[in-house]
Amino acid sequence: MFNFGLLQKVRNLSFCAAAFSITSFCQANEFASHPDYNNFKVKTMQTYGLSSEQVDWAMNGSRNLPNIINIMNRPGESKPWYEYKTNFLSEGTIQRGIRFKNQYADTLNRAEQQFGVPQAIILGILGVETGYGSNKGSFITRDALATLGFGYPRRAQYFQDELGALIAWSYKDDVPTNSIVGSYAGAVGYPQFMPSNISKFGVDYDENGHVDLRNSAVDAIGSIANYLAQHGWQRNQPIGFLARYTGHTPDAIIAKDLTQPVPYGSIKNLGIAPLNPIVKIDDLDLVNVIQLQDSYGPIYYITYPNFQVITTYNKSRMYATALWLLGTEIVSR
Repeated sequence: MFNFGLLQKVRNLSFCAAAFSITSFCQANEFASHPDYNNFKVKTMQTYGLSSEQVDWAMNGSRNLPNIINIMNRPGESKPWYEYKTNFLSEGTIQRGIRFKNQYADTLNRAEQQFGVPQAIILGILGVETGYGSNKGSFITRDALATLGFGYPRRAQYFQDELGALIAWSYKDDVPTNSIVGSYAGAVGYPQFMPSNISKFGVDYDENGHVDLRNSAVDAIGSIANYLAQHGWQRNQPIGFLARYTGHTPDAIIAKDLTQPVPYGSIKNLGIAPLNPIVKIDDLDLVNVIQLQDSYGPIYYITYPNFQVITTYNKSRMYATALWLLGTEIVSR
């Protein structure tokens, strides 16, 4: 990781004195002397029409948060399914989801009708992401994104781009960048949207003239439904079915790429079938097979393209399965 030193403090104090003449309000930007900072600033200026001073001022006081790198290197998805699912499929979360469903029943129904996305999936995302708003994250989003953008080489450009989007959004909404908090990876609000997705998919669903995913559950519901619809959600189509596998070479049926489903007829003779005999899958239906590790051994699901759409929110197959099962359980109560 880049060793931030005295140079950035000098640069920031000089910037504050020259640009604003209010050094009493200026704090060092711990990323200002990073070799990539100037390129980041130029790209942000060009992309969003901001000035150099605006970018620097938005970064005023930003701090490096090394613990975030440690968290990124040990994500929750590294756990097996039987441990991972306990984080979300708990009775406490289900009960919070039921209360949320009852409170926002009209909005959930409206979103389902308008966008074609089942309210179970909207509820599942809100439950897994923030426990229905109970845990939206406590990291300063600017600092989290900067730490990753300038200290996590594997995805540095992605996080720098999100940092630029955050700065542009903060000016548009007239809020200080250091007032926005969220997850360690820079996601914000009830639905944990990354900053660039707020402008792309955010919906003013409460019709108050302002998209507010941090405070409005109604906007969050509409925005999640809009996101999934724009990513290809197929109205009134299945998500998937629990399956049984009687073959001996699971690698032959497990999908390597969920964006490339295959006709069910091409794999059914390899030993994969719905666990419930009442479920009938047409040979021409495009499906994938996923495997998860339960405490008693592997389990299988036959999934449809809608399952893949969920993974555009988070690519983890365990994540998609957890929210699907959580939302389904809540709606069934």
